[in-house]
Amino acid sequence: MFEPVIAPSASLVGLLQRGRGDGQLHALAADRTEAIAALESCVTHDPRADWQVENRSLYYARLYMELEAPLAGIEAHLRSPEDVLDQDEARTGLALSVLGHLAAYGRRDALDLLRGYTATGWNWAWALDELALRDDDRSLLSLAPAVLGRFPAGPEGDAELRAAVRGAYEPRPWRLWAAHHPRIAAASEQSPFDLWQRQMNRGGVTPGWSTADVLAWADQQEPADPAGPGRDPVAAARRAAAAARCLAAVVRPEDRPAVLDAARNGAPGARGAALRHLVDRNDPAAAGLIEAAAADVDERIVTAALEVLGRMRGPEALAHARRWADPATGGADSALGEAAVQLLADAGEPADGPLVVDALRRWISVRGTDGAGLATLVDGAGRLAAAAAVPALRHVYGETVSSELRGRAARALAATDPHFAEGPAVECLWDCEESTRELAARHVTTTGDVRVLERLRRLAADPAEEAEVHAAVRVRLTSRERH
Repeated sequence: MFEPVIAPSASLVGLLQRGRGDGQLHALAADRTEAIAALESCVTHDPRADWQVENRSLYYARLYMELEAPLAGIEAHLRSPEDVLDQDEARTGLALSVLGHLAAYGRRDALDLLRGYTATGWNWAWALDELALRDDDRSLLSLAPAVLGRFPAGPEGDAELRAAVRGAYEPRPWRLWAAHHPRIAAASEQSPFDLWQRQMNRGGVTPGWSTADVLAWADQQEPADPAGPGRDPVAAARRAAAAARCLAAVVRPEDRPAVLDAARNGAPGARGAALRHLVDRNDPAAAGLIEAAAADVDERIVTAALEVLGRMRGPEALAHARRWADPATGGADSALGEAAVQLLADAGEPADGPLVVDALRRWISVRGTDGAGLATLVDGAGRLAAAAAVPALRHVYGETVSSELRGRAARALAATDPHFAEGPAVECLWDCEESTRELAARHVTTTGDVRVLERLRRLAADPAEEAEVHAAVRVRLTSRERH
């Protein structure tokens, strides 16, 4: 799939793509046809960079209900020829999740679309999981022949059926069907044994039980890996981390020179494993070895050193981090300096706030309002109560395309911005992330804006809302009634 095109944050589409509370408020005030078109574009072209950490489905479903929007756009998307050509769950997953919420709200057309797609669509398993939570037994039983027909009789089809049963997020339909269809009953019984057998038969190379064996193993490749240095860097990093855990079990005091040598001169895997072991043991040599590795010409070694730096803790580690992060003594704009600021954001003290705020501003200036490292700086500004970060945090809150990062910015603002309760917290009550709505419910000022109490009451009455949000809302409503 192509990366979604994200509209400017001030536009209706841009607000809805980001899942901001103002998106819902603007959509309800806009021309209905325009609002529905913007909503459909978001649901049929998932704007999220990572659907596993960002929520949108309930947010969009609520807006469908508010606008009384038809489902023709979603139906055309699901029945498009691309459903067969583009077999990526991300193409249809958001639309199916929105239909699931709409079915829970009582939309019969959403329920019918899910049933039809389960019978004929490529991503039928996702649709079935949505139905498992909302449909009645009789309707689910009527879908069994269509689903079972996807698995031809024979060993290959039976294996695929067992995999489908094993991979189901919601087992309810399969349990219902097992009582009426012997093939499904057999697949349900065999599936756990298949998993057990795979776990027992796992192959691969394992290290010997000496420090030298583990360090050598850290740079070996799995039998199925392609030969040569171009192997998967993620797999290599996982092996180095596993080797570091093994070192914790086998390294003896007399092995320290060998570990130090590996951390100074070893191959990338062994060097990364040795550095991590030394950091986890608070070895006094770790900081100097990390500094040397961060200046290496091999990018793999540099990456390993910077990742390990984030595991450092304690007063001495923070002292090194301050030296590396300070423009006067280190290099704030170097990779080592940036990693050091990340450590200060994560584990530093209030006096480290200015360094974190400077790094946050520099990140936004150079890289914009997204990126994995930005979240740590945002969290750090809030944890250190750095009031100087408020303008930067507001900018991240408004501009980032990640609703997960926006939630972090909102939490940081709650700790640093004296106007959060009557400002951003009001919008956050409509946010797509339940954790952000919960934060808003706990902080928002309930006087002065007539929308706030109405929204709190609607959240309290909505059965689709998360329990944590319900609890926060009810505490606020109850405390207000007492006063």
